[in-house]
Amino acid sequence: MLVINNLTAASGGGFGAGVFGNMLHSDVQVLLTTPAPCSPASPCPTIYSDSGQVTLSLALKDIGTTGAALAPTTNNQVTISRLHIEYIRADGRNTPGVDVPYPFDGAITGTVPAGGQVQLGFEIVKHIAKQESPLRQLVSSSSIITTIARITFYGVDAVGNELNVTGQIQIDFGNFGDA
Repeated sequence: MLVINNLTAASGGGFGAGVFGNMLHSDVQVLLTTPAPCSPASPCPTIYSDSGQVTLSLALKDIGTTGAALAPTTNNQVTISRLHIEYIRADGRNTPGVDVPYPFDGAITGTVPAGGQVQLGFEIVKHIAKQESPLRQLVSSSSIITTIARITFYGVDAVGNELNVTGQIQIDFGNFGDA
């Protein structure tokens, strides 16, 4: 079985940029004052994508018996090749492009070793999502949209069995204050 040991995210720019945590404040627009021609008097509106990071490991479904525990072999290692991200809201308003960003699939590659773990990075919020509804409306609003990103990682073990695991992380979208 695939196991998510940790799922974190970091803002690409603005408040908390580059700092991974167990929830994300996704800034829909950052006003840069440097380098030129950007300045405090004439800031440059900029959009950054946001990053995610996952640590995966494996667990045996059959752990053996007392005194005869089983151990994973190289046949158990899993190569991750794809992910799917969808956004949901607790209030049930989940129409993509109206209430939440559109879901998407992405490529990701890494192998979870039989007795260890692997850490993989990925894009959790795309640039384009911040240019589409409902996020683009947040640029001129003080509203916050709170979502849960449901992320499924897909892989195949060394003998061809398909595996997947799903994790969730909270994302608050808004036009947060620029430093």
